[in-house]
Amino acid sequence: MKPRLQTSLGQQLVMTPQLRQAIHLLQLSAAELDLEIAQAVESNPLLDWADDAPADTGDNASSESEAPANERDEDNERDYEDDRVPEDGPWDATTPGRADGNDDEHGSAADRIVEATTLHGHLQWQLYLSHLSPRDREIGAALIDALEDDGYLRTPLREIAETLLPAIVAEDDEILAVLHQVQRFDPLGVAARTLGECLRLQLSLLDPATPHRALALQLADDAVLERLPRSGVTGLAAELKRPPDEVEQAVQLLRSLDPKPGARIGELSHDTYVVPDCVVWRQRGVWQAALSGHAAPRVTIHKGYEQMIRQCGDADASYLRSHLQEARWLLKNLEARGETLLKVVRCLLRQQAGFLEFGEQALRPLTLREVAEQIGLHESTVSRAVARKYVRTPRGTLPLRAFFASGVGTEGGGEASSTAIQSMIRKLIEAENPRKPLSDAKLADMLKDSGIPVARRTVAKYREAMDILSSHERVRMG
Repeated sequence: MKPRLQTSLGQQLVMTPQLRQAIHLLQLSAAELDLEIAQAVESNPLLDWADDAPADTGDNASSESEAPANERDEDNERDYEDDRVPEDGPWDATTPGRADGNDDEHGSAADRIVEATTLHGHLQWQLYLSHLSPRDREIGAALIDALEDDGYLRTPLREIAETLLPAIVAEDDEILAVLHQVQRFDPLGVAARTLGECLRLQLSLLDPATPHRALALQLADDAVLERLPRSGVTGLAAELKRPPDEVEQAVQLLRSLDPKPGARIGELSHDTYVVPDCVVWRQRGVWQAALSGHAAPRVTIHKGYEQMIRQCGDADASYLRSHLQEARWLLKNLEARGETLLKVVRCLLRQQAGFLEFGEQALRPLTLREVAEQIGLHESTVSRAVARKYVRTPRGTLPLRAFFASGVGTEGGGEASSTAIQSMIRKLIEAENPRKPLSDAKLADMLKDSGIPVARRTVAKYREAMDILSSHERVRMG
């Protein structure tokens, strides 16, 4: 066959530095975003703090025209007394109460406000919303439990198989298949067994046409990574018979990845407060959403330096021009982050208005995939937008993940969310005779009478998840 040249047209996504920055900013919490912006202002002379930076009012919430939060609240107080938010209650992010004052000791959606976000909880939540089979979810839960705080899986698969016995008998190949699914969760690179595997998982997100990606994958071999500190770039270049500058670029690509993807999320478990990313309120019977001041861009381009660039020649202003481009990328990506977050929150408001109105009993089944399809985004993008984000509502400051729930089929043909079923179980137990507590079987029968057929073991699982004792331990004779 003779060699020949052939042209073709196609579209592909290349992971540019701008796109990597956009993904990075999207997955940051509000507190982390503040730190990221402060570091950018400190390192880039073209960035400056905006004089009219909002103070958590959501004034510059989105591209749509919206009234400031104080005007909205005044309007609600004048015309809609039922929609009014108490001044001393749930609007305080450090004291997230329920607007209806019906907190209970077992906890509810509002009680999960200051619940520390851990790596294991973050992954369990994604597993909970995944489309894996019940058997694969059990295996996935065992894998997540075995992860260390930095996100690595250092427990052999055979030991994980032993923890599943006797309920599940799984071979290494089956556990490995579920592990590959868990490795696709956020943060990317989690559940890796070695540093090389962690880096290769993150490189897999990049388009094959990304410059130096193929060489970086070759360098991400564990044996090569061990030789890198001793041999250096020059030694590896000679060993691989590649130009030193190409090897250096591939090494820089590896250095831009996160070697411990789980550590950053694990560190947040020590936080004692949360900062809401969005504010939700009801106006004329319609739920509205706006970015809080912490989620809206509060930086601008320095006017003095920008004027200086216009007056100087290309050679004299090359340093400032490069920083000007970086500053524009940051502002554009911050704006894109806010728009994506608002899309997700507004979709959640449309789907879960009953939850905000009546509480968790009205929470309908909802998954990341459903939200992604409705707003035209990828499921992983929605996952990053929801991760460690909070919204301030009349019911308190809630994590966005509280708006998601898996479904259980009802006799009427619809679905009831697992969170709603837990709420029903809690209320039945609260109303029981303390001398004759309801057994799990009785609770299952009562739920079935209400049109929600659940097994006794499912009731037991939900009861244990809410830290409610079994019936014989709840007996009170006094």
